[in-house]
This record gives sequence, C-alpha cells and structure tokens, in this order.
Amino acid sequence: MRDSHDPPEAVFADAPWTALPDAALGRAGEVPSMLTSRERRLYVWLATHWARGAGAVVDLGCFVGGSTACLAQGLALAGRDGPVHAYDRFSANESAKEKFLYASGVPPFEGSDTLALAQRLLAPWEGRVALHRGDILDQHWTGEPIELLVVDIAKSTAITDHVAAQFFGALIPGRSVLVHQDYLHNVQPWLPVQMELLKDHFTPLAHLAPHSMCFLCTRAPDAEALKRARTDTRDAGAMLELLDAARRRHALPAADRAIGKMMENLRAHPGLRDAGALRRRLRRSASS
Repeated sequence: MRDSHDPPEAVFADAPWTALPDAALGRAGEVPSMLTSRERRLYVWLATHWARGAGAVVDLGCFVGGSTACLAQGLALAGRDGPVHAYDRFSANESAKEKFLYASGVPPFEGSDTLALAQRLLAPWEGRVALHRGDILDQHWTGEPIELLVVDIAKSTAITDHVAAQFFGALIPGRSVLVHQDYLHNVQPWLPVQMELLKDHFTPLAHLAPHSMCFLCTRAPDAEALKRARTDTRDAGAMLELLDAARRRHALPAADRAIGKMMENLRAHPGLRDAGALRRRLRRSASS
C-alpha cells in the first residue's frame, strides 16, 4: 500500500480500489446503476481515501443515484459530511426502466419521473447528498473548488463544452480527479477530442473497462483554454486528427480499439454531435 507522499500516477497504477471488500460498499452496492463493480469501488475509494475535503464532490449524470451512493458511502466511511452534488434530469424511458430498474428489483411504475425513486434510494445517506434536477445546460456551478468530478452526462458536444466551462475551472491542480465514464464509448468521440485539447491541464491516471478514464488536474484551465478546447466548433477532419493523437498518446489496447471505432463512426457520420442520434444512425445502418 502506497502512502500519501507517493505521486498520484503511482497510487492509481496500483488500482487500490480493487482491494476494497464488499462490506465497504454497504448499501451503495444495492442502488440500481449502469456501473461495473470496479467502478463502484473506485468511487467509494476516491471519496474515502483520495478526497481530503479540499473541495466539493460533484456527480454529473447520476441516473437514480448509483454513483452518488458510492461517493456518499465513501464520505461516510471517511467521516465527512459532504454533500455529493448530483445532477440529472431524473427521468427514464421504458427501456431504461426495464433494463436497469426492474431488473434490479425496483417495482414497476408509471411515467418517466425518477426523482422520488432516487430520493428513496439515497435516503441512507441523508445529509450527504444534494440533488440538482434539470437540463445540465441550464445548470451553473457556484465556483467553489471541486475535488472529485464524475462525468456521465456529456452526451453531446454542447453538453461537453458546457460541463467544461462550468466545472473544470474549479478543479484543484495536483488534487482534483476527473472521471469520464464515457471516455472510450464509441458514440462520444468529442470526449477524447476535448481532453486532447486540454492535455496540458490533465494527465491520465487509470482506465477502468470498458469506458471509464480517470484524469488528474495538473493545471486548472482558464477561460481562454476552455474556449480553445470547445468541441462543438470542430469539423470532422480536425476531430479525426485529435482522436488519432489521443490514441497514440494513451498507448492502451482498449483505447486503440475504442478510439479506432470512434474514428470509423465519425468518418461515416461526420455531422452528428449527439450520442443518441449517432447510436440510432448506427443501428439503422447495421440493419439495412
């Protein structure tokens, strides 16, 4: 076990969260989620062992609270009050309800509203969670320093740029960890593009299969850096060049495969900047 004086890259290289016992997750392991077991452990470990109370804990795109519960559980184990600031529309379509809620034991319910469900599921961490409901494009951060930032909401270039503009400037150099849950998802090529444009501000720490990537903030990006890193103004050619640079810089088999697929999808559908629209187009292409 490394100590607090070791460099972050060395700490994360050991993947210490994998050693957390099931008991450490507590009831957080029961909250329905799209997370893998390893990702749940990562969030508990980050809030328990990495965070020092230097800034806020922010969870962007929490579904019904699976990631939020793990972060709040970590704060509880560390004896910190929080809260975890969790952002979502708190809405689920019938497909998501069937696949992720009913399959996890949630009784069937009418409608798409999941806020009350999330509140019930997160009740064990009352006082350590603050839920923010609404379109993320209408949400604004307070400017308070952020120590842990989990992003699972950047489903379009517009959202990706808004998240960076609102939250990245509050990250603490040398301390803040950013987790992009969809970094290697093949329908969200703008994430590697953005992080490649911000490579002077973030360094990769760990990959968690299949899609998640952890980064350490080494220098908080200012307004000018964030403007240069915008993704919604990039044409397909520029994005392809940046994706290729990201693939070579990471030098990971998983990144090579995933980013290669992103490049393939971008060449086939160069104008799409929304993950849902791109996924539907790919499905139609596959069935035709």
